[in-house]
Amino acid sequence: MIELFSFPSPPQRLSSPEAAGMHHLAFEVNDIQKTRGFLVNQCITAEVIRVDEHTRKRFLFSADPDDLPIEFYEK
Repeated sequence: MIELFSFPSPPQRLSSPEAAGMHHLAFEVNDIQKTRGFLVNQCITAEVIRVDEHTRKRFLFSADPDDLPIEFYEK
């Protein structure tokens, strides 16, 4: 279970994503290409798929409604 809080007019982040507050959430997904397609079909901006130089796994970032980064990482 994850409990998240949101506030009506939070102060803006000073930098992205290295700032006070939550850094980001990451979710493991089975198929990063399908995940990106789903996000784009829902009119959610999703970065291009990249490859982690250390693990060689594919990932991408998107943002939540408060513009906090969300990472999707392929299993």
